[in-house]
Amino acid sequence: MPKKQSPKPARPTAAAPTPTPAKSAKPDPARKISLVQQAISFAQRRHRHQTRRDGNTPYAAHVVRVAFTIERVFDHHDEATIAAALLHDTIEDTHTDFEDLAEPFGQDVAGLVAALTKNMALPEIDRERAYDLQLARADWRARLIKLADAYDNLCDTETLPDGQADAKRLKDAFDRAHRAITLAETDARTHDTSQRAIDALTALIDAKLKAKAKKKPAK
Repeated sequence: MPKKQSPKPARPTAAAPTPTPAKSAKPDPARKISLVQQAISFAQRRHRHQTRRDGNTPYAAHVVRVAFTIERVFDHHDEATIAAALLHDTIEDTHTDFEDLAEPFGQDVAGLVAALTKNMALPEIDRERAYDLQLARADWRARLIKLADAYDNLCDTETLPDGQADAKRLKDAFDRAHRAITLAETDARTHDTSQRAIDALTALIDAKLKAKAKKKPAK
């Protein structure tokens, strides 16, 4: 979550159109670069006053790393997925609406971002339940982006200053990672990318747990 975010007025969340599944045809490299470049610039502008929890890292670095994770770690190259990864926090954390994304990026990208957006008007417990249900019903690529988001958030615990990487924050990162895996397990039956993503996130969780165990003081 971004640090020092100015409060955003709660508003009803309209049901977003179901994203159109990615086509199997070979993507046009020029179109992909154009769409991704536009998404990077848009995300940078919308997140420009936000930082990560360390108070120093620009928040836009997170969304770029999520997109990087999808392409390089998960080996998934669909331009709509990468663009949506770059934009995945814009509706929830900035003054951006569905229409603000649909016009320049299309209904497909905007629908993926909407699926990754929590309803901040709900109490936290209800919000998280509704969010998981929303993701479970969404296009499988939304759950892939969530896996990448969890992957980066878990990596990002290493950048927190001493004293900030407390037990609760680490536990939250692990819990969110496990939730993302659970939501995507069905996708792994039909999408190799989802299985690669689950394997990568599971390996990262195991590595973090081993590192955490080593840091425990001896009794």
